[in-house]
Amino acid sequence: MSLDLLLKATSETIFMVLASAGFAALFGIPLGFALFMFGRYQKIRENKKSFFYQVLALIINAVRSIPFIILMVAVIPFTRLITGTSIGTTAAIVPLTLAAIPLLARLVESTLLEVHPGLIEASEAMGANHYNLIRLVLWPEALPGIINALTLTLISLVGYSAMAGAIGGGGLGDLAIRFGYQRFDGTVMLITVLLLIIMVQALQSAGDFVAKITRRGR
Repeated sequence: MSLDLLLKATSETIFMVLASAGFAALFGIPLGFALFMFGRYQKIRENKKSFFYQVLALIINAVRSIPFIILMVAVIPFTRLITGTSIGTTAAIVPLTLAAIPLLARLVESTLLEVHPGLIEASEAMGANHYNLIRLVLWPEALPGIINALTLTLISLVGYSAMAGAIGGGGLGDLAIRFGYQRFDGTVMLITVLLLIIMVQALQSAGDFVAKITRRGR
């Protein structure tokens, strides 16, 4: 195995993880706020959770219950529709994003649940509408936790991206299977595992650093 192959596989993994995390943040964070606003927030106001919340929670729980390797196979037609192919690094971004969105949404919802109810009640007493409540209270208070949630999602995506190599997704997982497992090369397996560990540690450290900065800025 050449150094070029190793660098190519590493860059593919980084691309898959960052791209899918970006799409997951784009949809998952607003979804997490929707779960909070239609869930616990509405329950406090009306003593019940809305029908919209029940449907949304059901869909999210259903997607989260599907093992990623099965999800990848199940969404092949959708992946082919979006990217024009069902194999390769770009194609793997679709199932990775679909797996990350519900995970991130639930983590964001959990973070919002930690915001002190007194802050919400005080902002409403001063006449804040839902938009201002989210912009001026929930977002600033929950931002460090949201960053931690995004960090956990990124770390999960590293593991998912390795599994994506099992069906031609590219990246370090594909390299480990083709050169490590199929050719019985323990060195390749060790190198890929070490690279994945380094990647996870780097993401965790970066996430902790950014979360710490946002806490200081509050």
